[in-house]
Amino acid sequence: MEHPHLSVVSPEYKGEKMVAELVRRIGESVQTITPDYEIILVNDASPDGTWEEVLKACRADKRIKGINLSRNFGQHSAISAGLANAKGDWVVVMDCDLQDRPEEIPALYAKAQEGYDMVRARRVHKQFGFFKKLSSTLYHSVFDWLSGQKTDPAVGNFGIYSAAVVREFNRMPEYARTFETLIRYLGFNQAFLDVEHAARAEGKSSYSLRKLLTVSFNSSIASTNRPLKMAVSLGIWMSVLSLCMALYNVIAKWSGLITLPGYTTTVFSIWFVGGLILFVLGILGLYIGKIFDQTKGRQIYIVKDFVNFE
Repeated sequence: MEHPHLSVVSPEYKGEKMVAELVRRIGESVQTITPDYEIILVNDASPDGTWEEVLKACRADKRIKGINLSRNFGQHSAISAGLANAKGDWVVVMDCDLQDRPEEIPALYAKAQEGYDMVRARRVHKQFGFFKKLSSTLYHSVFDWLSGQKTDPAVGNFGIYSAAVVREFNRMPEYARTFETLIRYLGFNQAFLDVEHAARAEGKSSYSLRKLLTVSFNSSIASTNRPLKMAVSLGIWMSVLSLCMALYNVIAKWSGLITLPGYTTTVFSIWFVGGLILFVLGILGLYIGKIFDQTKGRQIYIVKDFVNFE
């Protein structure tokens, strides 16, 4: 199949027990749209038997295609690998844990036919546990604060995207990448569709609070220079505060309010200013590190195996 009408891309990690059900439900759903489709399953070096299950699905149906990455590059790089090889006029991106319900694909497609380049799913009632909801909220809060943007926690990767959107996405070479951030940057004519969010079919999410906050921080650094502007503002205000304190000390000395210089105040002032300098240098270092990673020009992902690709 050289040019399918619809492609479905799903990154796979610890999905051994869900692959067969995922493929079955996607197939049943997209058949109502077109028989001309492909399902691209990208194994992100999952440590369980996920790749073996992907191979079984590929042997059963040539429309199921497998990509096996050489190591774990992360969810967003795995999505990028799938999109780079998707040939459909329309491309659906969805997770493998079945919380993104394949049964919503026809509704997303129908909405796109109203004249939208992309339709993104909005999960009205997210079926997450308390700590997952908390970590998700913290992720978006940290990202919004650092980037100066306003994101919707109910919107994730799940959605349908035109070939034009996918083509422009594939042109972005960022090494530090998150699918949602890059898609938002592209613009295009988009809509949102409320969908039902299901409970995770098996296991638990591999995203811990620490991982989510790390992704949020890295995404912010990669997509905005606002932390640098915040550092500049902080430096200006500290300079103003230091000037005020200096004027106060001069006036207090002349008026006799200060009779003995304060050793403790001096030491703490040095510590505070030193810590502030290190903080600002740390922010600069993070940006320089991102520049270094980008200029190395290394691959966003490396494919070890292709299955059912011509």
